[in-house]
Amino acid sequence: MRYYNVEFEPVGRRGKCRDDESVLDCAHRLGVGIVSLCGGRGKFHCCKIRIIKGFVSKPTKSEIEAFSPKELKDGYRLACQTHLRSDCKIQILLESLTTPQRLQLEGIEADVELNPPVKSYNVKLSSPSMSDLRGDDKRIVDELNHQFNLSCQKFDINALKNVSPQLRSRRWEARVFVRDDEIISIGSQRRPGLGLAVDLGTTKIAGYLLDLDSGRTLSSDGVMNPQISYGEDIVSRITYAMESPAKKKKLQEVVVNALNRLTDDLCRKVNVKKEEILEAVIVGNTAMHHLLLDLPVSQLAAFPFVPAVQDSLDVKARDVGLDIAPGAYIHLLPNIAGFVGADHVAMLLATENIWKDEDLVIALDIGTNTEVSLIDNGDITSVSCASGPAFEGAHIKDGMRATNGAIERLQLIGDKVEYQTIGKVPPVGLCGSGILDAIAQLYLAGVISKDGKMKDHRRVRFHNNQKEFVLVDKKENGSLAIAITQKDVREIQLAKGAIRSGIDILLQEKNRSKQEVKKVIIAGAFGSYINITSAVSIGMLPSLPLNRFQQVGNAAGTGAKLALLSVKERLKAETIARRVSYIELAAFPNFEKVFLKATYLG
Repeated sequence: MRYYNVEFEPVGRRGKCRDDESVLDCAHRLGVGIVSLCGGRGKFHCCKIRIIKGFVSKPTKSEIEAFSPKELKDGYRLACQTHLRSDCKIQILLESLTTPQRLQLEGIEADVELNPPVKSYNVKLSSPSMSDLRGDDKRIVDELNHQFNLSCQKFDINALKNVSPQLRSRRWEARVFVRDDEIISIGSQRRPGLGLAVDLGTTKIAGYLLDLDSGRTLSSDGVMNPQISYGEDIVSRITYAMESPAKKKKLQEVVVNALNRLTDDLCRKVNVKKEEILEAVIVGNTAMHHLLLDLPVSQLAAFPFVPAVQDSLDVKARDVGLDIAPGAYIHLLPNIAGFVGADHVAMLLATENIWKDEDLVIALDIGTNTEVSLIDNGDITSVSCASGPAFEGAHIKDGMRATNGAIERLQLIGDKVEYQTIGKVPPVGLCGSGILDAIAQLYLAGVISKDGKMKDHRRVRFHNNQKEFVLVDKKENGSLAIAITQKDVREIQLAKGAIRSGIDILLQEKNRSKQEVKKVIIAGAFGSYINITSAVSIGMLPSLPLNRFQQVGNAAGTGAKLALLSVKERLKAETIARRVSYIELAAFPNFEKVFLKATYLG
């Protein structure tokens, strides 16, 4: 028996692998989550990897069936069929990572040249005397401007409130934090400078705590957007806000409270104080942006659906209610249109290195509201699609969030359903990726027709006045059965139809065909863990070679981190936003016809 060194990317896990164990078994032993529906038999081709460096066993029959000769030559293999023959570096395809493993990748560092808007300076001041009666504020400003060649002119009023006792207790030594020409905070010379990046989604809020000095992500976490209690989608929340000023204010209060709780949790994880957060960047769609800032939203619900504010903004965190450093600012990236906001700008910013040199690229940020851009030789055209919360598990009979017990991957072989749950615990429902797999498998097996009608099958039963396909029966599960209903199929048809119609209309507008598309970038909480093959099978995504699809996780969150760490990235975001042309789908000729066609499966 021999041992080899193995490194798994993009999770960055290293360890030893025996020559008599498969790469899949080794990965699981080292805590790397790779999807495996067949128990290592090579049947379902869902544990795809790529050998970047090193030598492995010869391809098996299963691998020859799974990959083309070119793909095998390029190093693509099945983890369950592959054994190491030397030290190796292995890339796990994103579609083959389990949901928790994919979500962990959202906390990775953003690759950017550091140039944050807040700079820190350690100063040692002379103490006052009868010959030097300058005020404490002027003493600091004079020393900063002289020693570091700055042009500071003002002091945040809240930063001033404790400056005198701080200077005296620290023997006239301090770390001063400066933003543009304003001193926003003062602390000890050991105090870190922290930043907060937030993707304020319609359904989920993702937060990242960063070290502004190193650019390192210290902690990350996600919570549900509590506004969902007042409306599952953007339109219903706007409608709620328009009913009264008090209701609109309520939507702002609940989301600010959630942001403060999230900030507390991020800081607690790494034992720092929230007062050390000196800058925040928050991105969200236009409605989330406006509700956070308590801006008017009624114009978003009336044609031609224009934002109250389109340009980027810098506002004091305290004016919004965000409880961080007293003088800290929140930077909000520009909005594009009434239903395409700063989150899509952030996504385009984070993925620019993927699309900037390509001829024709589709970029999607899939969520409750899905934004789609067609990038044609650098010209960007965008649409917004009301895909709804079905892919988050809402409106689906046994749908649920991506948490322990959720079926995340599924395959139908004859009458048998093979599945994998998050946490490898007994199933309690289906998350978005499992729902998509289920619809695709039922369609491919002929259980569901192109128009979405459920046919007879041994697993189809009539329950609560509708047909449903039983995925996990009560006897097998030891509790309630888990099923896909006829209504569930209709919900997914509407969601996938919204997304596909957006893609088709963009291609029509530019007189381009889907075959010309060189790359499809897929972002968003749901987009980061869907099975691309399933999405193509039901027609949600265009039928293209799978190597043209690239899943990039929460790119809006990554874009927010880039903007937090670099003024240059903020300027780049402004440039991208100005390049975008927006199409209002409701005003597009024959939109209803295009949408109806897009709801068909296949």
